[in-house]
Amino acid sequence: MQGTRVLAVGLGGEAVKARNGTMIAYDGRMTFKRLSGGGEGLRGMVTRRLTGEGMTLMEVSGEGTCWFADRATEINLVHLTGETLHVESSNLLAVEQSLRTGTEFTGLHGASSGQGLFTTTVSGQGTVAVTSDGPAIVLRVSQGEPLSVDPGAYVAHTGQLRKEFVKDVNWRTFIGEGSGESVQLRFEGDGLVYVQPTERQTIGGQT
Repeated sequence: MQGTRVLAVGLGGEAVKARNGTMIAYDGRMTFKRLSGGGEGLRGMVTRRLTGEGMTLMEVSGEGTCWFADRATEINLVHLTGETLHVESSNLLAVEQSLRTGTEFTGLHGASSGQGLFTTTVSGQGTVAVTSDGPAIVLRVSQGEPLSVDPGAYVAHTGQLRKEFVKDVNWRTFIGEGSGESVQLRFEGDGLVYVQPTERQTIGGQT
């Protein structure tokens, strides 16, 4: 990390995968390869055809240093040791080459809440760089202690968690909007949830 908003990746013949358009500078000798979103292999190809998954990754390889950033957002490093990270595609910055990316169906509630029909998965052993609009907070979910999150503030999660969209009639009334039902993300199980202190735009405005 260089500060909290720029990620410097030193390469000595290896490669790194990053979201297209997030590299801001590099030195040394590098080669670039365009990768498709939706996951790898045959399953990824089918997913892209069926869903129109638009996220594009690039693979950068060579010798030197690459610098990555995205709209001056904060960068958070998540270290995976075999588990799976579920992350919004717009918040994924870069992943180690050893990690596998895929796509997970979130359902129609995901689209209506602004998340989209699908979210991105990253699995294996290695480090993932995830962005957040402001410093992210990491919330622990334990058995018997569920967590509710505004979909517009959700960034990512890991662990053995069950995620569902629930309608909260009282939330909007409490904050003075009085527009009826509000969709929230509810997590149960054991794991970590990454939340940003701002809300992304949804179909109906901010959630």
